This record gives sequence, structure tokens and C-alpha cells, in this order.
Amino acid sequence: MAIGLKPEVSIPVALSVAAVVYGIYSNATPTIADIRSARPNDQTLDSSRKFATWTAAAVVAGVSLIAKDPTIFILGGSMVVIMDWATRHGNMVSPLTGKAAVPDSPAGLTGDYADTNSSMYADSVM
Repeated sequence: MAIGLKPEVSIPVALSVAAVVYGIYSNATPTIADIRSARPNDQTLDSSRKFATWTAAAVVAGVSLIAKDPTIFILGGSMVVIMDWATRHGNMVSPLTGKAAVPDSPAGLTGDYADTNSSMYADSVM
């Protein structure tokens, strides 16, 4: 018994699973643009990201185990990693500086920018 699907079936199924992963992230999390405009290191966004990651990983693992095809696991798993990284990175970026914010600083801002503009940031983001 051969393990895996034929290449002409394996690749379209793997791409379909990658599209399902994208759909899971699209429905479970806001868009990357919305994530980047929110307060950095937001715990609610992080919870949504974790939910999407675990759900997508379960779908990828389930389909690849049922089909016994490593191509599905490789492409689907790569899509989970890419979407998780993009969401994590978006959640780290401060909309005011455009750079990753340190989680322990007030409002995620660092240096002189935090001292001079923290009241402006508090007024613009709830």
C-alpha cells in the first residue's frame, strides 16, 4: 500500500488546506492592518491568534493524517507558521512608531517618544 496521494491530487489538496488555514485566521482574527493599528501587545488579539493557531494546526494535522500525505502537512503547516508569525508581528508593532514595542513599557512605547506622546496615544486608542 502506497502512502500518500498521487502528485496530481496531493498538491491541490495541500493548497486547499492552506486556503482553509487562511480562512480560519481571517475569521478568528482581525485583519493585519487592524491588528497593527491597535495597542501593541494586546492580550485579546493574542488570545484570538492562539485560538486560530490551534484550530488551524488541528485541521492541518487531521487532514494530513487522514490522507496520509506529507505534502498536505508541509504546505498546511507552513501556512500556519506564516499566518501565526504575521499576526504576532502585527500585534507587537506600535502604530505610532511603526516598530516593535517592548511589552513592559507604558502603552508599548519606548524612549523619548513614550514620554512626550503618551497622552496623545491614550486619547487615540481606547
